[in-house]
Amino acid sequence: MDKFKFWDFTLIDFIDVFLVAILLYYVYKLVKGTVAINIFIGIIVIYSVWKLTDLLNMNMLHNIFDGFMKVGIIALIVVFQPEIRKFLLMVGSTNLGGKRKFFSKIRFLKTEVETETDIDAIIAACNKMGTTQTGALIVLERNNNLDFLTGTGDNMNISVTQAIIESIFFKNSPLHDGAIIIENNVVKATRVILPVNNEKNIPQRFGLRHRAAIGITEKTDALAIVVSEETGQISYIKNGEFVMYNDTANLTEMIKKDMV
Repeated sequence: MDKFKFWDFTLIDFIDVFLVAILLYYVYKLVKGTVAINIFIGIIVIYSVWKLTDLLNMNMLHNIFDGFMKVGIIALIVVFQPEIRKFLLMVGSTNLGGKRKFFSKIRFLKTEVETETDIDAIIAACNKMGTTQTGALIVLERNNNLDFLTGTGDNMNISVTQAIIESIFFKNSPLHDGAIIIENNVVKATRVILPVNNEKNIPQRFGLRHRAAIGITEKTDALAIVVSEETGQISYIKNGEFVMYNDTANLTEMIKKDMV
């Protein structure tokens, strides 16, 4: 019964548990709000049963779950391919030497206060552009660094205001084509070319802007806001899915919550 001796708990054991908790937290953040969350919970249940049968010396049942755990990793790579890509992108885009320090990615360990993005100004601009059927594609950067996309457009460093957003997407503006990327209340790039998703079936009324918004939010943890040039409707896209909202006040509240 040596397996039940839990009192021999060292500092290394504490660090091990702490790091596993952080890993599980970020995996949960990646799959939260997607269908993969149910698979993730199922994996936790199966893993718990696997360890429990080992502790209780239930050899036959343990061998069954052990076989599943050994070959299940291949299936997990296939099922969680988008989420694994997001996780690796988050790790790879962490710049240890630049302005984004490693611990700035871990939001609950932050000591430095970042500039909060003015979501009210962005939504107000989208409402105004919607009334004139001015197309727009706005990407809000979160944890994943999107610098790999800024090279496809024009680098900027402009503080976010309603007037700035409207002037960028004004139909006769040379900057209106493509997407803009916003980070910490700063427009960091305009005319950005985003990866377009051609696999997911979406209604025909949605065009390339919406497909691009789906593509970038599938591949990263960014949020996207699209103003349709045909209807003036504002769409909010997260994790590659359209998010329904009641009114613009509700939309603003949801985006603010997701940006935390």
